[in-house]
Amino acid sequence: MTLNVGDKVIFKVFRYNPEKDEAPYFQDYEVEIRRRGMMVLDGLNQIRWEQDGTLAYRRSCREGVCGSDGMNICGVNTTSCMAHIEDYNTTTLTIKPLPGFPVIKDLVVDFTDFFNKYFMVKPYLIERIPPPEKERLQSVEDRAKLDGLYECILCGCCSSSCPFYWSDKDYLGPSAMLNAARFVFDSRDDGKGERLDIVNNKHGVWRCHTVLNCITACPKELNPTKAIAMLQHEILKRKW
Repeated sequence: MTLNVGDKVIFKVFRYNPEKDEAPYFQDYEVEIRRRGMMVLDGLNQIRWEQDGTLAYRRSCREGVCGSDGMNICGVNTTSCMAHIEDYNTTTLTIKPLPGFPVIKDLVVDFTDFFNKYFMVKPYLIERIPPPEKERLQSVEDRAKLDGLYECILCGCCSSSCPFYWSDKDYLGPSAMLNAARFVFDSRDDGKGERLDIVNNKHGVWRCHTVLNCITACPKELNPTKAIAMLQHEILKRKW
């Protein structure tokens, strides 16, 4: 769908302020296309800055790096700064908060549980030997093993799209386990064993039923399901 400068689209935005609203509702806003390639975030900014300053949503870098503006747009989780309005092939975009997270206000959700699970997998280098004078060297081949793992921006889109994350409050979720894999397969890390122990349970890698929603939802085109399978393989290798 091609939108020209001056065209109008409707943003049907989820609204809910638990301090005063009895229930969530949707509010329609008219957004003007002011340049080609406008992002959904541009439209939300236009609403907040020019029409309704009470609309709440997160945003920061607007470059697909910070991950703060994850939301559900026309039924698919993504970041609003990476979502072109015209790519949705509709003049009415329905915008909701990420499902599975408690709503703080409007499109802002509570990430406390999400980050608690992220920190549970110890997302940092664990060193058992004294560090070298300058740096820990890594071969080109070992560095390549991290491709597809280190790029996670912690937007929550993948975990929010996973039905087991919704149904099992203790499930680590695809984001946390992808970040666990990022360090398990880092040749400079000495904490592989303890991380595998953390994810080796019914609330970890064995809860994944390969629904594959996480792959579709990731705005960075990563594959958390593959990362989980890699962790499963490493766990089974220890028993051979």
